[in-house]
Amino acid sequence: MTRTDARGTIMIADSDFGDVDIERPIVEGAGFELLAAQCKSEDEVIELGRDVDGVLAQYVRVGCRAIDAFTRCRVIARFGTGVDIVDVDAATRRGIQVTNAPSEWCADEVADHAVALWLAAARKICVYDRATRLGEWQWQSGQPIWRLRGRVLGLLSFGAIAQLVAERARAFGVEVWAHDPFVDESEILSRQARPVSFDELVEGSDYLVIQAPLTPQTHHTFDRTTLRRMKPTAVLVNTARGPIVEDAALHQALTEGWIAGAALDDLEEEPAKQRDWLPRNPLFALPNVIVTPHAAYYSEQAITTVRRIAAEEAVRVLTGQGARHPVNDVTAGSLPEEPG
Repeated sequence: MTRTDARGTIMIADSDFGDVDIERPIVEGAGFELLAAQCKSEDEVIELGRDVDGVLAQYVRVGCRAIDAFTRCRVIARFGTGVDIVDVDAATRRGIQVTNAPSEWCADEVADHAVALWLAAARKICVYDRATRLGEWQWQSGQPIWRLRGRVLGLLSFGAIAQLVAERARAFGVEVWAHDPFVDESEILSRQARPVSFDELVEGSDYLVIQAPLTPQTHHTFDRTTLRRMKPTAVLVNTARGPIVEDAALHQALTEGWIAGAALDDLEEEPAKQRDWLPRNPLFALPNVIVTPHAAYYSEQAITTVRRIAAEEAVRVLTGQGARHPVNDVTAGSLPEEPG
């Protein structure tokens, strides 16, 4: 299909899926042209997407500069749940619909991954594995390890995924605490968790799992000040966004013994958003850190689902059906000019 006989163009601004085999039949089947790109900067989004009708994005920033440069765009669909890469306010002003995929698409996967990271860090699985491969066959390699039962697992946020973490964690005999200013205490209590203040969470948790969204308010929540208040035996688990934790502060906390360990599914530098990234982060050199490559959401089923949702949302908006999963209300926005 050529540009002249297509209904418009939908651009995949970036993705690490390796192909567009799921998106293509959805987009082209609805009569649109598909443009697959691998943008790593907002400038590249502007260069390639200035005149497209819709954008699908996984990691690349689609900020106000790109949104103001768009001449035809009517929808920005995120491959995922969080929309911190999109300037939603700017999109709303331009009448551009922003969509996402509700967390159900990967809720079980993220909860499983959070628990796996917690257990691996608490039971020193990676420490034992490295020592054993070097010929050290003794239980003392992981010393000290504390019994899980009776200790406190804290959750920063108590949304759908955190609730699944709590459900899984209770089987290990831990006491579950949760802090979420947007969830009623009665809801937290109904799920057999103890509602606590942020101060109580930080100072009382033996294991603290971050499952909060990245916002200007949560950026660098775990800085030197916060990390110094944690127990020296505590383990920090981050299955949310990397920049919620300040990497340099965490490195100091781990090397100076402010906390005992960390298990991270992302880093502050967010490698997937960089071109030609190299593993130079000093956290990689520490034995008491586990890092996975922002993979908590991954399963074959989850990836298929989120790709379909994003592509279908873009098509729905561009064909006047309305988004199933809108992030913003564009009824008051100023719609861009229709293609002439």
